[in-house]
Amino acid sequence: MRLVIARCSVDYAGRLSAHLPLATRLLMLKSDGSLLVHSDGGSYKPLNWMSPPCTITTQAPDEEQADAGIAEVWKVTQTKTGDVLLVSIHETIHDSAHDLGVDPGLQKDGVEAHLQKLLAEQIELLGDGHTLVRREYMTAIGPVDILARDGNGSSVAVEIKRRGDIDGVEQLTRYLELMNRDPHLSPVQGVFAAQEIKPQARTLALDRGIRCVTLDYDAMRGLDDSHSRLF
Repeated sequence: MRLVIARCSVDYAGRLSAHLPLATRLLMLKSDGSLLVHSDGGSYKPLNWMSPPCTITTQAPDEEQADAGIAEVWKVTQTKTGDVLLVSIHETIHDSAHDLGVDPGLQKDGVEAHLQKLLAEQIELLGDGHTLVRREYMTAIGPVDILARDGNGSSVAVEIKRRGDIDGVEQLTRYLELMNRDPHLSPVQGVFAAQEIKPQARTLALDRGIRCVTLDYDAMRGLDDSHSRLF
C-alpha cells in the first residue's frame, strides 16, 4: 500500500461528475489497484475513490496547469466503465509504501459464523438444485463465505452478513471481479445474504447483478416455525 499526503484537487468524470477543491488529503493506493481519497474527517468513508480494475498513470502538467501550481496529475481510469478520476497534486507532503502481506479477511462475529454454518447445511435456501462446494473458499484477497453451484452447475459466491450494508456489497463485488477471472469458476454469480439488508445495499446489489437473500436466523436454527404462525 502506498500512502501519499498531498495538497491536491480531485475531479471525477463518469456516470456522475464531482469536484474536490484544493486541500490537504490522504491518497491511498492499494495493491488491488484501487485509489481512495480521504480527508481528516468523515470516519472511514473516503471522499472519492476508484475501484479495481483500473489503471493509474502519472502525467506532467500542461502549461496552464503548471501556472496554476500543479506539480503532477494522476489519471485513474476504470477499466470496465471508462470512468476517470483526476488527482491534481500541488505539493507532496509525505510519500511512503508498505507491504501489508495477505490479509486473512474479516473475522465473523458469532452470529455471522453460525449463519454461515447453517446456510451451508441448508444450502437449498438459495434455491432448488443448489449444492455446497465449500465454506470459506479462499481467494487472493480473502475468503468467500460460501462457494456453491446452482441447478445448472454454475458457480455461486455467497457473502453473509448479520446486517447487510453497502460495504458488504462492495466486498462481494471485489470477490466476484477476482473469481470471474478464473476460467474454472467463471461465470460466477453473486448472492448477498443477511438477516436484514438495508435498502441502499439492496439497490446497489441489484444494480451489479447480485441476488439478495434474507435469512431467518430463528427458523434456520429450528426455533421458529414460520408455517405454524398466524402472522
